Amino acid sequence: MPSTRVSDPTGPGHLDHHRLTRLLGYQLAQASIPTNRLFKANIEAPCQLNKLEFSLLMLVASNEHVTPKRLSVAMNVPGPNLTLLLGRLEERGLLQRERSETDRRVQHLRLTPAGEALVQKLETIIDRMEADLLSHLSPGERTLLFELLTKVAAHRKV
Repeated sequence: MPSTRVSDPTGPGHLDHHRLTRLLGYQLAQASIPTNRLFKANIEAPCQLNKLEFSLLMLVASNEHVTPKRLSVAMNVPGPNLTLLLGRLEERGLLQRERSETDRRVQHLRLTPAGEALVQKLETIIDRMEADLLSHLSPGERTLLFELLTKVAAHRKV
């Protein structure tokens, strides 16, 4: 007997999304639409940074004596790709590589003064973006959202 279920086409594009809404990947993709739009408008275009470059700068700013290897693992970016990203940021005068004093084979990354200034600017921008993006959630909902996403991400394979 055919299904008598009536579609409720209230999803994006006025299509029935019920088969997809139970999937984490679909929900993450839907949530990425406004986050990507805000990122492009507020960071990518005006600051000329893609998401990986942005993340690299923020991680270097937050981690003294960080090495390319540790960044590669943390960001799940292959070493050669990371080397290209670091090179672009170095060419722009945003970060520099320094040899370790104790082990000359190891390079540490640090922000230049221009990189530090950009990170300060980015922190102001991202605070505003996050406030706009999450304004419809209560503080408790925001906390729960981040806790749950952290639990899901904890199962990634390094």
